[in-house]
Amino acid sequence: MSKKLEGKVAVITGGSTGIGLATAKRFVEEGAYVFITGRRQAELDAAVKAIGRNVTAVQGDVTKPADLDRLYATIKSQKGQLDVVFANAGYGEFAAIGEITDEHFDKLFNLNVKAALFTVQKALPLLKDGGSIILTGSVAGSKGLGTFGVYNATKAAIRSFARTWTVDLKARKIRVNVISPGPIDTPLLGEVPQEAKNGFASAVPLGRIGDADEIAKPAVFLASDDSSYITGVELYVDGGMAQV
Repeated sequence: MSKKLEGKVAVITGGSTGIGLATAKRFVEEGAYVFITGRRQAELDAAVKAIGRNVTAVQGDVTKPADLDRLYATIKSQKGQLDVVFANAGYGEFAAIGEITDEHFDKLFNLNVKAALFTVQKALPLLKDGGSIILTGSVAGSKGLGTFGVYNATKAAIRSFARTWTVDLKARKIRVNVISPGPIDTPLLGEVPQEAKNGFASAVPLGRIGDADEIAKPAVFLASDDSSYITGVELYVDGGMAQV
């Protein structure tokens, strides 16, 4: 049985933990060679060990252009091309209107929006025509989740990018899609108070928080030729949270 990503080369930002790590594992299982990046070398080392094969970790901060350049220079020298870009790195924190600081705004927009933009733009010279770009959105981009306004807005921006880039890249047959998780059990969610987590779970029609691998599996679909006629969409993987 042929693997869905046989021979493909992928890059995953925020690939050392959570959704990024789960997806890297799935991509490799499906035949891809994966480059992962993250800020913390110890986490990257552990991720490489967990993935086991066909992976290169490049330490770096995606909000720093020089680090992105170094990432893509490494990919170019080792593989020469890319088939899949998964701009997944992101962060969220709470702040209600009236309490939002410059620092809070800049932190979230720099990582969730600006870094996603330049992760994709700097990949384009290496990305093959007909390649796949996947952006990590969130149900937060379309829900009015209280005290989460800046994060919500960053994910709405990601959704907008996918629409525009679908048009901008159509001549190259590059597909651009958003995968928008609901609440997922990741290290990021571990920073959320238990009361808030319980609230998230009760807002999900399936009645629970999702697992990172439940995002990885649809990411494989969007990376592969199984989704060859799908571009510009937002695929909610949210237990129904944003749908009802």
